[in-house]
Amino acid sequence: MNLSAAMQEKVKGLLPDLLGIEFTEVTPEKTVARLTVRKDLCTIGDNLHGGAIMAFADTLGAVGTVLNLKPGQSTTTIESKTNFIGGAPLGSRVTGEAVPVHKGRTTVVCQTTIRSEAGKLVALVTQTQLVIAAKGV
Repeated sequence: MNLSAAMQEKVKGLLPDLLGIEFTEVTPEKTVARLTVRKDLCTIGDNLHGGAIMAFADTLGAVGTVLNLKPGQSTTTIESKTNFIGGAPLGSRVTGEAVPVHKGRTTVVCQTTIRSEAGKLVALVTQTQLVIAAKGV
């Protein structure tokens, strides 16, 4: 089983699954996934809700961080900054790509871009993940 399929299986029944996140590329260097803009993920104006965008980006950054941890370590998001650039209308599909730009001993920083099907930038997210030491270390 490749890493994308393994991650898809790992999130079954969790928020990423409920959102409908579909992983397409999962490596320690880059995490890519798609999200279809459904009515239940939209604002009153039928555009993808900012909270859904943030949850999508947070998921991708967390996956990218997990793949760069040592055995026994875990992670949690400690900071996230989102710039909303453009909308994503109901019925469209967005693609997110998270890249770790810093892989430190105590933190990992990921830059995530969310783009429309036409390649237009929807959001730019920078998040910091805390690296939690393995128990007993």
